[in-house]
Amino acid sequence: MYVNNHIHTTYSFSPYTPTQAVEKAIAAGLKTAGIMDHDSISGAREFISAGERLEIATTIGIECRVKVNGTRLENRYLNNPDQKSLMYMAIHAVPHRHIDTVTNFFAPLRKARNVRNRAMIDNINKLLPDLAIDFDTDVEPFSMAKDGGSITERHIIYALAKKIIAKHTDIPNFLKSIDIKVSGKVEDYLSDKENPYLEYDLLGVLKSGLMPRIYVEATDECLEVGEMLAFAKQINAISAYAYLGDVSDSVTGDKAAQTFEDSYLDILFDEIHTLGFNAVTYMPSRNSKEQLMRVRELCDQYGLMQISGEDINSPRQPFVCDALNDPIFQNLVDMSWKLIEHERNN
Repeated sequence: MYVNNHIHTTYSFSPYTPTQAVEKAIAAGLKTAGIMDHDSISGAREFISAGERLEIATTIGIECRVKVNGTRLENRYLNNPDQKSLMYMAIHAVPHRHIDTVTNFFAPLRKARNVRNRAMIDNINKLLPDLAIDFDTDVEPFSMAKDGGSITERHIIYALAKKIIAKHTDIPNFLKSIDIKVSGKVEDYLSDKENPYLEYDLLGVLKSGLMPRIYVEATDECLEVGEMLAFAKQINAISAYAYLGDVSDSVTGDKAAQTFEDSYLDILFDEIHTLGFNAVTYMPSRNSKEQLMRVRELCDQYGLMQISGEDINSPRQPFVCDALNDPIFQNLVDMSWKLIEHERNN
């Protein structure tokens, strides 16, 4: 049975509304589906309603970034490629009675994030003045910000991708002119005039190749990890560290080859256990069997739940993870149903 607890929607960045995400999940053969938007849970009620109407079990959650200052993880690249001392964490199985509580809690963080978003747009416009983008006219209208959604780096890069496509017919050559290398199947995608996913393919290349040049460090929009863990506990949700692992070939197409947690995994697990995390979430399609076995052993050692989440935010990504056909991952299927039970009973 296929499950997925990490589906993004238009309330953060995705081609799919909450209803469309549920429809795609069913069409792909999922038995459960989980919404997981960045800094927003505003799509949850639509997601739940669509699941009830279309008869698929759902779970709801929210993904955020937190600071790890003062911990043994400070000054390390964790699961965030852009900034040290910053951690992605997931809050799973949010009880439905706390949806409004979560929405209100994250509202000022989204507001602070938009200050940084505008600063990154300024950096893009200084770097590429012929492709200037505007937050109010090019970025925000493509988001669900006015309905409680978040605006992410992907929204900004997507707006830039649309400008490039409108102005340049030879996209690979243009990218080379601004020192972004493309090759292989990605170059074929970007050269295909009939490519229906061109904006998303270009977004992936730009996020990997351009982001280091325009990135502004996240500060005010990110709470300390202890504060976010306390909030998750307050609403009786499941806090999870999102394991990334060293990346060689990114399945999401927007991460360059880079090392992350694998060289200090023992310290990481000891620290997240000490901090009070409930679980670790990981993508079986992203990592090698060797990486996953090590993560699973450490989860067992520290008594951490294991949650499966395939990060869906592009039309090229399959909703189904074929790795779940391996009986060794049956625990991830079982855990999805436990999350649903926890969510509905609290």
